[in-house]
Amino acid sequence: MPDLRVLCCCLAVLLQPGAAAAEAACATDRLDLRWTDGRESFAVEVADDAEERARGLMFRTELAPASGMLFVYESPRRVGFWMKNTLIPLDMVFADATGTVTKVHSNAVPGDLTPIDGGEGVQFVLEINGGLAEKLGIGPGAELRHPAVPTAMAVWPCGE
Repeated sequence: MPDLRVLCCCLAVLLQPGAAAAEAACATDRLDLRWTDGRESFAVEVADDAEERARGLMFRTELAPASGMLFVYESPRRVGFWMKNTLIPLDMVFADATGTVTKVHSNAVPGDLTPIDGGEGVQFVLEINGGLAEKLGIGPGAELRHPAVPTAMAVWPCGE
């Protein structure tokens, strides 16, 4: 018969706050963001090839409140976006290869063809509902965590 003390100890470890969160952290369909005054998790679709990135969130009439699209590039680069055929206002959160947010463009206007420059060294872009980044307080210096961010480079690696 198993030692009751060992079973209780194992159960206590499994039920510790954060134990399940650590296990669930870094699923490909979730992106976590943290910053000085907060933390948020988003359900994301990943656009990691040229065709998916070109289509993005075009033609969508809505985006669930804690959802978004994560654009993943093979290496850091200057990126630019526009809102052609995009029907909802979006915030664009630009991040470098470490997952550090470098720039936030708020409330991109639906249908606007004006280029939105993310700057140099961008490897990840998170698109979320327009106005949400400001409401939550997401800005440069925030950190994102997702399996696409290489663990060796990540400021907030998976499993942490």
